[in-house]
Amino acid sequence: MNPPPRPTMLLIAAAASSFLLSMIQSIPVPVLPQIAHQLGVDATTAGWVTTSTLLAASACTPLLGRLGHVYGIKPVFIAALLITLVGSVITATVHDIGWLIFGRVLQGASMGLFPLGISLLRHELPAARLTGSMAIVASTLGVGGGVALVAAGLLAQGDGDYRRAFAVSVVVGLIALALACTLPRRPGGGGRVDWTGAAVLSAGLISLLLPISQGHSWGWTSPGVLGLFVVAVLILTGFLLFERRTAAPLVSVTLLSHRPVLVTNLAAMAVGFAMFATNLATSYLVQIPRETAGFGFGASVLETSIVFLLPGAAVSIIVGPLSGRLVNRIGARLVLVIACVTSASSSISLAVAHQGRAEVIVAFVLLSCGTAMAYAAMPALLISHVDPHDTSIANSINSIMRTIGGTVGSALVITILSVPTQSAFRISYVMSAVVFAAGAAMVLLLIRRPAPVPEPVLAQA
Repeated sequence: MNPPPRPTMLLIAAAASSFLLSMIQSIPVPVLPQIAHQLGVDATTAGWVTTSTLLAASACTPLLGRLGHVYGIKPVFIAALLITLVGSVITATVHDIGWLIFGRVLQGASMGLFPLGISLLRHELPAARLTGSMAIVASTLGVGGGVALVAAGLLAQGDGDYRRAFAVSVVVGLIALALACTLPRRPGGGGRVDWTGAAVLSAGLISLLLPISQGHSWGWTSPGVLGLFVVAVLILTGFLLFERRTAAPLVSVTLLSHRPVLVTNLAAMAVGFAMFATNLATSYLVQIPRETAGFGFGASVLETSIVFLLPGAAVSIIVGPLSGRLVNRIGARLVLVIACVTSASSSISLAVAHQGRAEVIVAFVLLSCGTAMAYAAMPALLISHVDPHDTSIANSINSIMRTIGGTVGSALVITILSVPTQSAFRISYVMSAVVFAAGAAMVLLLIRRPAPVPEPVLAQA
């Protein structure tokens, strides 16, 4: 007989894995110039250190969600952590761009940890603890990214070896793996894995995300970019048609078309778009030398992380759990609306006032609060509209939609700021505010009734 689950250990294990995946996403950002310099490659090649992880994550996240349902969450959770750890060791030890990119591809498996962790919580925790626990796990997505930026800036400042920054993910990965081994082992739901559907979906997502992430360097109207967009549309359309006729689909088309789920996914795309766009624009803004541009603060990468970005990450630690309590009181739907409105206000504030340090820091803290609330609300909104066995795959698709939105937002901001004028920054911030507001409007108008309280889910004996 399986031992009863320990709620606190479950929560810590799920939070540690989400913290790890957010660190993995953010760690390369401050050290890309060192990577290019120390490995003797150009900036475009170095950019594949981030692009490769994005593409790998889009390919494996839905598959990991399905594997978790079929074989049980714990073995898949541990397998994803092991693959991520191998990738982390490679990135922290090699000094070759090819091997570095390969390690980053393996680290893409970490993206599946968040939806698997949410599914684990739903199956093992009592209803009274579920919403708050999900909010804590979701809040670590913002905290981990902020910690990663600071750690990378500290460890690789000046001419420091970029591998020191990647070593952080090895340490956190070992801790997360040790915690995962304490998780209860429950049998999976059985069934089969739609490997063909997984391959088709992976090809479609890669064909979509690759031109979005590389469009600024390849040229948005280049044959390669336009051709990949056409291929993506054809493959993803074929995937939906194929899944309709599959007895055990990787992703249920009926689930995706269910209005609350569809709207939550569209809101996730909007949040990802606007959040990444605002984060990137602010990182650029604070590093511009005021003496030459008339605005900006001439901040170093380390100062950018500690002074401007870290306060927001720190506040997220508090806002995340509080958002869980708010979800219990007023429902995930309204919390998500409030989150989008709060973040939109932050973006408008940055568009109007960004001459003083305090203005930028306060606005970014406000953005972090909105993001933490959105992260807390979306899983709760999803699980109130999907069956327990669909929890992992539903959150996997939601994570992918957030990633797609973030990729599009980052690409547009890079294009807009190719000439970094003050007007370009204002356009970027206003664009983010509009997208945040659109997300709030979709949720408020298209999910008409408050989400019901998640039902208790009994752990299997």
